[in-house]
Amino acid sequence: MMAACKPSKPYDSVFTTKANRRAPETGLRILIMSVSAGTGHVKAAAAIEKTFFADARVDKVINLDALQYTNKLFRDFYSRFYASLVTSAPNFLGWWYKTSDEPWRTDTMRLMIDRLNTRPLVKFIRSFEPHIIVCTHFMPAGIISHLIAAGHLQAKLSIVVTDFNFHAMWLSRAFQRYFVALDETKAYLRMLGLPPERITVSGIPIDPIFQDPIDRLKECKILGLDPEKRILLLSAGATGMVSTKFMVERLFSLDAGVQIIVVCGRNEVLKRKLEEITKWKQEQFKIFGYTNEMHKLMKVSDILISKPGGMTSSEALASGLPMCIVNPIPGQEELNSDHLLEQGIAIKCHDLSTLAFKLRNLLDDPYKLSNMKSNALKFAKPYASQTVVETLLKENLPILSLNRKQRFMMLNSGKS
Repeated sequence: MMAACKPSKPYDSVFTTKANRRAPETGLRILIMSVSAGTGHVKAAAAIEKTFFADARVDKVINLDALQYTNKLFRDFYSRFYASLVTSAPNFLGWWYKTSDEPWRTDTMRLMIDRLNTRPLVKFIRSFEPHIIVCTHFMPAGIISHLIAAGHLQAKLSIVVTDFNFHAMWLSRAFQRYFVALDETKAYLRMLGLPPERITVSGIPIDPIFQDPIDRLKECKILGLDPEKRILLLSAGATGMVSTKFMVERLFSLDAGVQIIVVCGRNEVLKRKLEEITKWKQEQFKIFGYTNEMHKLMKVSDILISKPGGMTSSEALASGLPMCIVNPIPGQEELNSDHLLEQGIAIKCHDLSTLAFKLRNLLDDPYKLSNMKSNALKFAKPYASQTVVETLLKENLPILSLNRKQRFMMLNSGKS
């Protein structure tokens, strides 16, 4: 059973307590922190929360969006401004990603700005006094790391990186452990000088529901799909890619033996447009808005057409679902794309005009498609959230603080 409690204003957080283990001294207090700039950080935090809550050693779990504890200007900068750049200036994001990817280069200024805008957050963290803190975004990780290094907080801080590669902004001066997606990412952190025993290759935490098998025939029947025909899944993301309508129109040229599921996220305008243009092909196209059953849609499908976000890619891997990569954001998503292509899990469509051509070639090569599916399952880490939770609940290492000399050495060994 779970009793829900809500702290008094201004704190508006998810606060869950085990009803049959209320005494704080008998269980651990867990704080999970994300930032709602994109959905991946938040979904990773939710997966970790679900796994912590199922463990008898845990008494309280709080899962927060750190932006709830900041002013409107700061919130808009992190969430809306970022989202607008993804659409209007992706090349600028790519330039900034590369320019700022140098250990500690932007650390001092960024931390100062974050601290000035997150004082209510700091107040809440200190009042809750968590035993374990897990951050799925670098912003709260930097603030908490500063509190620990300054002696203002006694807690074990661990950081879960939500893309395949590691960017310098994820570096913290004091921490317990890093959880990363790939062995290659661990090798990079070791090259920077971080002790290997402080780095766990967990994968990116996804909802544990992706571990559950489904009855494919049953789910296809519910969806009105023919399980004997190939099924494509086009994901427009949480807010709906602006190019989705164009891609759907390109897919009209695929023969009737291919079925297409389109998920529009929360973009109702896009959903209505697609329903209108596909109404003459309702047997072939199934249009969805936001859904909590992405795990089922992925597991009935043969190919995912999507941007290669860290979370989406990890869910696809756990589903054994090959990808056709479209519109990767320059920077982290381009790097995610590189790993998927290198492992033989994905193809990439550089020009959306040729989308149907690329997909048709892949569908006509069942041997290649089967190999891609096998490669995805081999590369997958569906138990990432369990790895994070089990590791931290057994953890007995002290906090590691990086001194100025260590940080200077990392600066000189970083990317040129």
